[in-house]
Amino acid sequence: MSGFVIAIDGPAASGKGAIAHALADAYRLPVLDTGLLYRAVGLAVTRAGEDPDDAAASARHASRLNLSRLDDPALRSLEAGAAASRVAVHPAVREVLRAAQRAFAAQPGGAIIDGRDIGTVIVPDAPAKLYVTASPDARAERRWLQLKAVDPGIGREAVIADIARRDAVDSGRADSPMRPAADAVLLDTTEMTIEAAADAARRIVEAARARWAKEP
Repeated sequence: MSGFVIAIDGPAASGKGAIAHALADAYRLPVLDTGLLYRAVGLAVTRAGEDPDDAAASARHASRLNLSRLDDPALRSLEAGAAASRVAVHPAVREVLRAAQRAFAAQPGGAIIDGRDIGTVIVPDAPAKLYVTASPDARAERRWLQLKAVDPGIGREAVIADIARRDAVDSGRADSPMRPAADAVLLDTTEMTIEAAADAARRIVEAARARWAKEP
């Protein structure tokens, strides 16, 4: 690993995406939201009229994924999130997307990557690892407000149920389950504003950078 890599893991709506982008601005590093990769695959499968539970079809779409096309607003929808969880359980899909994520992390200047298995599987040797979390109620409220801005009619209960379902799928899958890396620093953002969470994350990263700079 030639550059300084920051691995950020955690459940949906914990604040890890906002933290990742704040750190990207602070350290001038490229950032990759790996959840968008799985959402893009899930959306591609459903748009093709295929079944996200079909491992072969999902892997085929994963192999065709273009990382430069992750700005589709539909990727932020509840439906895309549900499809992402379904395709993410397939080892063949994860294997294809691991290669893309590791290539992103291998950039000479370093990178920031957020997801579910970054510090445990994708870049286990990353100098800085954070596990960002928050209470289920806080996460559901955040995600509901995000989705409501796009779909005013979306119900809060549906979002709460989706958060619980995704947590169960992400932590319970056999291949690369969501869990903190042994050396990750836990950051609970339940009572934090985005600004406070970003400041806390920067302090964690600065400590990691100091250790990294001393390594031979």
